[in-house]
Amino acid sequence: MFTTPQEAEQVFYDALRLANLGMMMSVWADEDDIVCIHPGGMRTVGHNAMQSAWQQIFANGPVSIVPLRPMIMTGVMTSVHVLLEQITVNTPQGERTAHCYTTNVFQKGPAGWRMVLHHASHAPREAGLFDLQDFPDTLH
Repeated sequence: MFTTPQEAEQVFYDALRLANLGMMMSVWADEDDIVCIHPGGMRTVGHNAMQSAWQQIFANGPVSIVPLRPMIMTGVMTSVHVLLEQITVNTPQGERTAHCYTTNVFQKGPAGWRMVLHHASHAPREAGLFDLQDFPDTLH
């Protein structure tokens, strides 16, 4: 049982680092109203689909993702975390990093805080250093 959304989020990233399916699924709510969207990927909806998708991802081994610059908005029953993820992969040319903008949403229920949404999308290389607020004259 996760007593805070931050605790659940930490276990989410630990599960990625360890490629631990049981740990990963302990973070997700048990309902079918859960969603995960990876960069450039299809929407994964529901507990069974989620477990199958993470099992396929972990078959390739651990995933090195470091959460950065979190913005956390927490209410009584919901917590929204908007952050950057720094992803590190080993390639024949050496270690490479990329960034994703990520939204993690947690809801509080009888089993404590659990994840109901993880949505990641590609971010510019500079995203690890700056946010739009750092460039006030930039429009979207």
